[in-house]
Amino acid sequence: MKRILLTNDDGVRAKGILAMAQALRAADFDVTVLAPDTNWSASGHKKTMNKPLRISKVQLADGSWAFASDGAPSDCVALALMGALDMEFDFVVSGINNNANIGSDVSYSGTVAAALEAGIMGKPGFAVSVDAPEHNDGNLDFVSAANKATEIIVKLLAQPMEDQNMAVWNINLPYQPNGDYKGVQFTRLGKRFYHDFLLRREDPFGRPYFWIGGEQPGGLIEDFTDYGAVKQGYVSVTPLHLDSTNYAVLDKNGKHLN
Repeated sequence: MKRILLTNDDGVRAKGILAMAQALRAADFDVTVLAPDTNWSASGHKKTMNKPLRISKVQLADGSWAFASDGAPSDCVALALMGALDMEFDFVVSGINNNANIGSDVSYSGTVAAALEAGIMGKPGFAVSVDAPEHNDGNLDFVSAANKATEIIVKLLAQPMEDQNMAVWNINLPYQPNGDYKGVQFTRLGKRFYHDFLLRREDPFGRPYFWIGGEQPGGLIEDFTDYGAVKQGYVSVTPLHLDSTNYAVLDKNGKHLN
């Protein structure tokens, strides 16, 4: 039986991680949950170096037991894969995230960071996110998304790949509680459009402080991109690579700067 480390960036008590744990266990995986004790959304790929990390045992809503850490999602993966739980893991699943992680979102996403950390440490990593309705209250139904994501993970693990141990997959699903997906597409990262703004205010002592906020980001609907697929009702599966080299520029400039 394959042993899975399951984490997220919404916090160990989030509904998405519980649905994912239940779906993976129903597919006969041995699942251990180690997730942050608070919400780390948009935390990026953080690595805690300047303070000790602690792990505690918590009980989830279905009565199952999990582990919580005061570290970031990527810390949770590093802790587990380096032996903090005295277990060996075959691969890592991160999610389900309560918002899509598409296009340049992957640079910000704690969900994706956890999957990338798995790849760095030589294990397959799967990030799973749902394109939730805007201004939702978090009371979403993740059951269909968890079942579909589990089905996809099983198929991806069965594929022959040269670097399967370092494979990182970013899975995004439309929000379809009834499971009515049009299909599954392999995609590339699409183009994200952000509408952020800066608010400047003053505290009671006249000192300035700032809020960075904005509306939910949009994107460009193109065929076989993650954004295009999800907005057209498909599940998007994007292979990610740890090598961020811009090879087009490298090839253009050669090996030396003259």
